[in-house]
Amino acid sequence: MPETPAGPREELLGKVVEWFAQHGVGDTSLRTLATGIGTSHRMLIYHFGSREGLLGAVVEAVEAGEHAALLDLAATHDDPFEAGAAFWTRVADRAEVFAPLFFELSTHAMRGVPHAAGLRTWLRTGWTDAIRQSYLDLGVPPERAGTLALQSLAMARGLLFEVAVTGNRAAADVAMVQWTAMVQREIEGAT
Repeated sequence: MPETPAGPREELLGKVVEWFAQHGVGDTSLRTLATGIGTSHRMLIYHFGSREGLLGAVVEAVEAGEHAALLDLAATHDDPFEAGAAFWTRVADRAEVFAPLFFELSTHAMRGVPHAAGLRTWLRTGWTDAIRQSYLDLGVPPERAGTLALQSLAMARGLLFEVAVTGNRAAADVAMVQWTAMVQREIEGAT
């Protein structure tokens, strides 16, 4: 089945995400953003209602894209640890561009800014629940699965921060491989 073409809103949103990834969000006005992506601020208001509505859509688009990528990788890899490694590679490859946007919008969520309310909820439960379920599927007891999910998420976010700030991808890759091996040994030893 052919892929349905994106509508005007989705096309604009894609341009906005790319622009923010390159320039950051900061206090960018809709007029500045519109000029940067080749549209008018009125078109942004028409499609998103306000700056806050636009930022909310950006948050949702970025997180939905990453979650969809993880689900695709999980569906195409029999080994969940291989799927996780492939996802880490994807995220780390894109860290230079998207990590600053992710952490900037995460700061908005930490501060309770309204447009980031959905991100705050997602950061608290979305990834943790998905990773916890993966551990449960491997036979990890529920309490330990929850803790391992939180630890795994913290490790990934910390290493993503490391790559974004220092550019030391090689060290972050080694740390991720070692973390994964530790978790895998624990799970294999417990089953």
